[in-house]
Amino acid sequence: MIIGVVGKPNTGKSTFFKAATLAEVEIANYPFATIKPNSGIGYVKVECAGKFFNVKCNPREGFCIENKRFVPVQLIDVAGLVPGAHEGKGMGNQFLDDLRQADVLIHIIDISGSTNEKGESVQPGSYDPAKDVRFLEEELNYWILRLIKKGWEKFSRTVQQEKGEVHKALASHLSGLGVSEDLVEDVINQLSIKNKMITNWDEEDLFKIASEVRKITKPMIIACNKIDVPGAEENIERLKKEFPEALLIRCSAESELALREAAKHDLISYIPGENNFKIKDESKLKDSQKKALEFIRKNVLERFGSTGVQDVLDKAIFEILKYIAIFPGGVNKLADQDGNVLPDCFLLPKNSTALDFAYRLHTDFGKKFIRAIDVKTKRTVGKEHVLKQGDVIEIIADK
Repeated sequence: MIIGVVGKPNTGKSTFFKAATLAEVEIANYPFATIKPNSGIGYVKVECAGKFFNVKCNPREGFCIENKRFVPVQLIDVAGLVPGAHEGKGMGNQFLDDLRQADVLIHIIDISGSTNEKGESVQPGSYDPAKDVRFLEEELNYWILRLIKKGWEKFSRTVQQEKGEVHKALASHLSGLGVSEDLVEDVINQLSIKNKMITNWDEEDLFKIASEVRKITKPMIIACNKIDVPGAEENIERLKKEFPEALLIRCSAESELALREAAKHDLISYIPGENNFKIKDESKLKDSQKKALEFIRKNVLERFGSTGVQDVLDKAIFEILKYIAIFPGGVNKLADQDGNVLPDCFLLPKNSTALDFAYRLHTDFGKKFIRAIDVKTKRTVGKEHVLKQGDVIEIIADK
């Protein structure tokens, strides 16, 4: 799956992306520092199965720190968005087209209210970040509406004349968004336009379809960045009341980036997402670095429990997309042929079965599936067995 990091220019979007991936990206205090989408690998955190078996794992991809397994996921940081993007303002058209591939969106907002609607720096607290929540939803709705309306008159007449199944035709019409026929059928039924001729659907009907499709195909988590700036806490509490269905997470991308860079240079011990860090050798730190780290410890980690960056990634995958982490392993052997213990961890959609996992490992395993074994319980299970978070599964297939 792909996570899209989106938002207005100058809200800390590229800082968040770099903190999550440590990829080299341009970070600047002006609109449109990001022109082309950056792509990188971030990591979601799960409890390593090695803890259950009291063994140390050797990840083939990602890494493991103190039984915290970090599993790779792809992130894209796209060009900043401003109001009117769907009309081509700013980098709008490019931004929205770059978003087609994203399965979930992380919307970075400046919760301190120090970035206006154009992405320009203003006095903290002088701009209402609630406007950003509304405008992104609106821009995405109008973007999808534009896709729906493209060639609509000819399309709708053809469907009507050929007496085709509307949900199937519309799903094909929106194939670029990856919508399924079942999804479109559910939306049509929900909006009570099933018995209305498609040629009679008006602008309001099409906008409602666009809005519902957006909610399902582009689910969103809101990273409330710059939470350590005075006045930010009051803003997030207000936004929680204003948008009760939204998932808002306190975040300080700048703090997370500083901690990960310090850990990368072996100055501190830090597990992403944790509420503390340990300085390895104070003599290697400048006074300015010590002050910066202590500021982060006191004003971010102790106050909010973490910088929020790891929490945002984890919730995007496990709460919004509802994926689960599954480890391949054997009852008699947890290592691969090279001696690497629990080298792999796969992210699968919720309600995935043992057979789904077999196909995920290799097509032949799926086609020649005999049975599976829950390695933790040593219980044999069939192909319809539904997997759960953290399972270690052995697949038995015909040769």
